[in-house]
Amino acid sequence: MGDASHTPYKPVQGLSRGLALLRSLNQAEGGWATVGELSTATGLHRTTVRRLLETLQNEGLVRRSASDDSYRLTPGVYGLSDGYNEDEWISEAASVVLGELLVKVVWPSDLATLDGLSMRVRETTHRFSPLSFHKVTVRRRLPLTTTALGRAYLAFCPDEERQKLLAGLAQQPGSLLAEPSARSAFEAQLDDHRKNGYAFANGDWTREQKIMALAVPVMHGDKVAGCINVVMLRSAMSLSQACEKYLAPLREAARKVEDYLAGAGTSSLR
Repeated sequence: MGDASHTPYKPVQGLSRGLALLRSLNQAEGGWATVGELSTATGLHRTTVRRLLETLQNEGLVRRSASDDSYRLTPGVYGLSDGYNEDEWISEAASVVLGELLVKVVWPSDLATLDGLSMRVRETTHRFSPLSFHKVTVRRRLPLTTTALGRAYLAFCPDEERQKLLAGLAQQPGSLLAEPSARSAFEAQLDDHRKNGYAFANGDWTREQKIMALAVPVMHGDKVAGCINVVMLRSAMSLSQACEKYLAPLREAARKVEDYLAGAGTSSLR
């Protein structure tokens, strides 16, 4: 996958310096520092530090103490992290891991997380795979019951969560799960997925009947943080051949993301 850090544009020096000041204030003992201390910590001239601090103060991110002329962060900095949720932790790791997986399997892969009663794609290699037959995009929503990603989530999430999701799915218009016999059969299928350690879909999604996919969960404690798949054409191979070729690297990719999450210190996952 491409490295988004490479860009033809030069870094904005003023922005970089402002961020350096915010980091220094965040790390300062007691959460405050003087212009001189910030100048020493960042290597910036005192006049530059003063000018940047006044800008940050106008933006509501720092405030100056009139008593000792020190600066400290305001609660406004919390707003900078509002858009960074738990799903971003997994996306950050998945970008690299999916790139490695693509080299091994060539077929495209997606990482998706639960979003309501659907799975939402967070990262994908469809853009980079020479075998991609359609362009799955980030933020695309996928059904829970007919895709390998959705089935993997349902199979491996905690029992209480699974029952709540199935109840919600059964209430959707035209849902086959509204019939007790159909729901029972689907839950038996999920049991098989759980016993086998992976889920699959083999032409089950009416919109994509030419597709076969394998998926495994990315676990974080007893919760499913997300799921990773490998997607291929049904005409290319049998399900057993796909499992033989791709389950091992798929599971390795999931394990790498799990290791990342375990070390990232995330406190909770949706």
